Amino acid sequence: MNIFRFVPGYESHVYEAGKEPLLLLLVSFLIAFSLTRLYTRLARYRGWGSGNVGGVHLHHIVPGIVLVLVGGVLLAATSNSQSISRDLIAIMFGVGAALILDEFALVLHFEDVYWTERGRLSIEASIVGVLFAAVLLVASSPFGSPGDSTDERLVAVFTYLLFNVALAVVTLLKGKFMTGVIAMFMAPVALIGAVRMAKPYSPWARWFYDPARTRSPARRVKRERKLARATRRFEGGRLGRFERRLVDAIGGRFDAKAPGEWLTPTDRS
Repeated sequence: MNIFRFVPGYESHVYEAGKEPLLLLLVSFLIAFSLTRLYTRLARYRGWGSGNVGGVHLHHIVPGIVLVLVGGVLLAATSNSQSISRDLIAIMFGVGAALILDEFALVLHFEDVYWTERGRLSIEASIVGVLFAAVLLVASSPFGSPGDSTDERLVAVFTYLLFNVALAVVTLLKGKFMTGVIAMFMAPVALIGAVRMAKPYSPWARWFYDPARTRSPARRVKRERKLARATRRFEGGRLGRFERRLVDAIGGRFDAKAPGEWLTPTDRS
């Protein structure tokens, strides 16, 4: 499409580099996610009814799955990497991904937790998706241009990537999703994220901060102190308050009771 050809440097750095489909995917994701959240917040505030098909509440993750599946099949059938159809498929995939990640928490918990505290995970997953696509968009190939890489260079790059991915996995296990995605491409961020304290509800905290998982009295006391520090830092500290305000600003207040159509029939009565 070369849709943003009027932007300086777009044609050489994005279009000719073959990154326009990824850019269109990212833009369509942001637009679809923003419009979806805007509607759900208005529906919650005004008590609008939800979409129903044959008396069954139709979550927007359903059309999202359809768009992603259809887009994936069409992409596999598209041979020309510079065709307009490939750009349209990228837009379709971005919209579908936004609808899916907006209800990611519902799929994970297998219940309607959209406006509960656990629903914050949908916002975090969406932010991770945006960061991942953005990093891929601006990142260059670590192997350099084809044909100019030596065996030593390949070994060095592979070792670096393996170490970086290991640190990023530790960061993700510590519950730092956004930091973990950035850490996959930036070694300093990976090192800082892996070394610093884990979030109190993360898998890492359950494995290494839970006092009930050890029989040693000394280790139990040490773990209790770690858990208390993690709770203060991420729930009562500035970092925790900042994350909560950011998620609330993007997705709405998750600790307020939702009126009208978002309540169950039992709650309404």
